[in-house]
Amino acid sequence: MSPSSKISGASEDLIDWKAVGRRIRELRGFDTTQGQFAHRIGVSQGYLSYIERGEKVIGAETLLRISREFGRSLEWLLTGKA
Repeated sequence: MSPSSKISGASEDLIDWKAVGRRIRELRGFDTTQGQFAHRIGVSQGYLSYIERGEKVIGAETLLRISREFGRSLEWLLTGKA
């Protein structure tokens, strides 16, 4: 196993990606479509759908774009704590 695989595997164990997806869905709200939200953060609507269902690990760049675009901390996105 390569060092990068170990790091990736460790972060997957520590972060509840389904909960992260729920927070992102909450952040998107009811007035914004997945397509609109995805455009604002520079990803496809399909990828956002995977993210919201917790089926994809979100890269740091995408998390940072969400944080900056919507004024939420990375900590809140990852843990739900302010």
